[in-house]
Formats: sequence, structure tokens, C-alpha cells
Amino acid sequence: MSAQPSDTQPSRPRIRDAEATKGRILDAAKKEFARNGLEGARVDAIALEANANKRMIYHYFESKEKLFQTVLENAYFDIRESEKKLELDSLNPREALERLVRFTWNYYIQNPEFISLVNSENLAQARHLKTSEPVKIVSRRFVGLVDTILKRGVAEGIFRSGIDPVQLNITIAAVSYYYFTNQYTGSIIFERDLMSESAQAERICFNIDTILRIVCL
Repeated sequence: MSAQPSDTQPSRPRIRDAEATKGRILDAAKKEFARNGLEGARVDAIALEANANKRMIYHYFESKEKLFQTVLENAYFDIRESEKKLELDSLNPREALERLVRFTWNYYIQNPEFISLVNSENLAQARHLKTSEPVKIVSRRFVGLVDTILKRGVAEGIFRSGIDPVQLNITIAAVSYYYFTNQYTGSIIFERDLMSESAQAERICFNIDTILRIVCL
């Protein structure tokens, strides 16, 4: 007689189904949190978008707060993983910094949800990131990577010494982040369509030039 599967053995199709359901919930939650913020997001809307039910959401993530934290952590993991793929260590320091500035700009364009999620977390005074050691770890690694680029540039006589990699990271993010978070008000105040192709092309060139002027001799 053929052996019957043990009741204690995990069911692979069931595991795959569970992972697929969790993936749909996270995708739907990302959209809902980005659209309405943490406070305005509704679990009912997430369940409907994910073709799941509220019970499953609470089963996998326990609460809306923990679901938001998971979405937020995944957002940070994604940008950090994407930065690793830039292979900045293989470029000369100036080219590495230019690639990073251009990447940051393009990432914000291609992932507008990231900006919305970060805005929500700032409104929440970063209470979710405070307890997220994995995000802190990947962020430290990235700061270390930028620090290495700066040190290489100093050693090669390209960059000036004494630049804080944390301050530089903040500035690289800020010159793009502010542009997108204020695109509507800025377009009115400065009487210029900030999201036109020509304006965006002009801005990324300005960003690169600004950062290089900060660090280069």
C-alpha cells in the first residue's frame, strides 16, 4: 500500500496560498495607506482590494498598526535593496555619487507611495520605526556605504574631507523629496509646471550639481 501523507506534514499548496494571500493584503494595504494615511486607511477597503477578509488580515498581522509597520518596513527594505543594486563600489567616487542622486530622484518618481508612507510615519512621530531594528540595520549599512564613497573620494583627491555621511544622505533625499511633496503648491507659487518633462530634467541636473558642489574640491 502506498504511504499516506502524515497529518503533521505541512501542505505546500496551503503554504503557497497563505503567502499569496499575505502578498495581496500587503499590496492592497500599501495602496490604502499611501492614499489615505495611517489614520484614514480602512481595513475593510484593504480586505476588499486584496480579495480577502478582515479575519485573515488580523490573523496574519494582528492589527492595522502592525500591518502598517510591515508595509513601512517593506518600503524601506525595497529602497535599500534597490540602492545595493547600483553597485556604487564599482564606480569612481564622483560617478557613484551622481548615480545615487539620480537613483533617488527616479525612485521617488516611480514609487510615489514611498513618500506618502514616510509622511504618514512622520505624522505618527515614527512610533513604528522606533521598534523596527531591521530597518535600522539596513539603514546603517547604507550610511556606511556612502561613508566609504566619501572616504574614497578624499583619498583620490576628489572630495573634501570632513563631510558627515548622514548629513549628506539627508540632503540627497531632501532635494528630491521636497520637490515632490510640494509639487502642487510649488507650481502655483513659482508659476512653473514643476512636473513637466523639461522642469524635471532641469531639476535633476540641478540636484546633481548641488550635491557635487557640496562634496567636491
